[in-house]
Amino acid sequence: MRISIDISLYPLTEGYVEPILAFIDQLETNPKLVVKRNSLSTQVFGEYQDVMVMMTSEIEAVFEQLPHSVFVLKLIGTDRADVVDV
Repeated sequence: MRISIDISLYPLTEGYVEPILAFIDQLETNPKLVVKRNSLSTQVFGEYQDVMVMMTSEIEAVFEQLPHSVFVLKLIGTDRADVVDV
């Protein structure tokens, strides 16, 4: 099953841009995922298991480095990659 996920990351620190970009860069290393950036959030599209495995490891990595961070995730049970206008 293919899914879509909309992610917003809010590191509660003054230097918030670099952790956000590093998180997105890491998501983009997975060739099984389609990652689309925009100024408000990042969308990820792919097979459910592939997306969730990547989310689990990358969110944990952020929390290890910046425990005072907030993630907002919205999941959709279909692949909306060609519907999203970035």
